Amino acid sequence: MTTATDTTPQATAKGITVTDKAIAKIRAAMAKEGISPEQGGLRLGVQGGGCSGLSYNIRFDTQPRERDRIFQFDDVRVFVDPKSFIYLHGMTLDYQETLMHQGFVFINPQATKSCGCGTSFSA
Repeated sequence: MTTATDTTPQATAKGITVTDKAIAKIRAAMAKEGISPEQGGLRLGVQGGGCSGLSYNIRFDTQPRERDRIFQFDDVRVFVDPKSFIYLHGMTLDYQETLMHQGFVFINPQATKSCGCGTSFSA
C-alpha cells in the first residue's frame, strides 16, 4: 500500500491512501484516456445523493483547483476539494476484482453506514 505525500501547505496527519493495485489501474485508465500524469490526475469527491445520503465521485481532471489537497503517489496525483476532504480523510482507495464486482472500492472510516453497492454512504 502506498501512502501519499500531501503537497498542500496545511498537510494533516490523516490523508488518503491508495493501494498499489488501484494506482496501477489509475495509470492504465489515464493512459487509455490519453492523459499524462504531468497533465492531470484523479479527482475524488463526495456529493449529496445516493441511497445513504452521500455519494462518492471519481473522475479525471486536467489540473487541481486552487484550494484542492493534492496527494502524490509516485507519478499519480489525486485531487480532493476541501469539502470532500472532510468526509474522505483517512480513507483508502482500493481496486478489487471478484466474480461479483470489479472496480474501485472506498474503504472509509468516516462512513457510519453504506449501501450495498458501496458507492453511497452517510457520515
